[in-house]
Amino acid sequence: MLKRFLPSSLFGRAIIIVVAPVVLLQIVAAVVFYDRHLDQITRRLARSVAGDIGFVAGALTRDKDSLSRFHILQSANLRLNLSFTLKPEQKLKAGPLPQPNAPLEALLIRTIDEGLELAFTIQNRPEKKNYLIQVAFEGGVLRVLVPHNRITSATLEVLILWIVGSSLLLLAIAILFLRNQVRPILRLADAADHFGRGQEVADFKPSGAVEVRRAGAAFLRMRERIDRHIRQRTEMLAGVSHDLRTPLTRLKLELAMLRDVPATAEMRADVDEMEGMIEGYLAFARGAAGESAVETDINALLDEAVADARRQGGVVDFAAIGDLRGRLRPLSLKRCLDNLLGNAQRYAERCTVAATRDGDVIEIIVDDDGPGIPEAEREAAFRPFYRLENSRNQGTGGVGLGLAITRDTVRNQGGDVVLEEAPQGGLRAIIRLPA
Repeated sequence: MLKRFLPSSLFGRAIIIVVAPVVLLQIVAAVVFYDRHLDQITRRLARSVAGDIGFVAGALTRDKDSLSRFHILQSANLRLNLSFTLKPEQKLKAGPLPQPNAPLEALLIRTIDEGLELAFTIQNRPEKKNYLIQVAFEGGVLRVLVPHNRITSATLEVLILWIVGSSLLLLAIAILFLRNQVRPILRLADAADHFGRGQEVADFKPSGAVEVRRAGAAFLRMRERIDRHIRQRTEMLAGVSHDLRTPLTRLKLELAMLRDVPATAEMRADVDEMEGMIEGYLAFARGAAGESAVETDINALLDEAVADARRQGGVVDFAAIGDLRGRLRPLSLKRCLDNLLGNAQRYAERCTVAATRDGDVIEIIVDDDGPGIPEAEREAAFRPFYRLENSRNQGTGGVGLGLAITRDTVRNQGGDVVLEEAPQGGLRAIIRLPA
């Protein structure tokens, strides 16, 4: 349950790891200070005030001469940091002690009550920064003004300022330090994300702590291996497909000269099928070839693909919605759309193309009213050389690379392709691309 309240980012968790122990330690120190040091200091100061008040009250009780009382009060005001005023002939309105508003005030009232053996009242006056204590003794009421700093210790404010100030300072230092430590990790994540989309990551250099530098160097080595593997695969497919064209051309010439042989038609069909397979291999190789991502107008690209499909006799509905732009590989995406629209033309009478934007994702939807693909075989349809057993792919001459090329190309750009059932009952192909 704590995971829901903890930050999900590394930066936030690192801040908690660094700051939480410091703050907890300071809280414990403050509690110990309050329970031990502050409690003892306040108790001693309150006892000192109670003793001074009791001493002056006792002296005034013993000496009833007006002049002597005047000298006693004058001396007490001068030396005890208290303000004494004698109200003769006045009676103290005794009553219960006031309810304290803070633990410190409760401690003060309790300590004075224990140390002063006379009836008294106490009133806290925050606006005047003092306590008014009235003590009843023989002959009148003694009013005493006790400044707050005479009872409370100044170390409390110093402690609070030290705790708050040091916490803020440590927090600022931790944020600056951790931000510099997290920044290389974010750069590595951005580089991996751009590479996954097929975009160039030319300015990335490992930086930061030793572990982050190792991760960055490992990413660069991985990127080099993947680029080398893709390049070798593309060159191999292109080379094999190109080399097979020569013997196929000779076979087609020889078959053209064998007009009277009964098996000539079947042999020509086999050669045509092989030539179609080679074309598929070349298309697959071109789809894996590197193409720079550029700022692309999706609506213009879709409009061009739809126009090509209509020129080939297809019935395609398309209407641009809003301004859709993204950093994509336009030629590769155009080949994907040609594949999907070609399949829709081949197996359906009508298809619809639409494009929308959802946050940072662009969706291109191609619907048709054909026979569709069973749900159990939709994922398998993306496998290279996979041919469906229903009527959608019977006798078409395809080699099963169209959807494989489409998904491979889209995933190279950081997106994906999924198949669903169209509202018309046919097949819906959804291309999702990062904007």
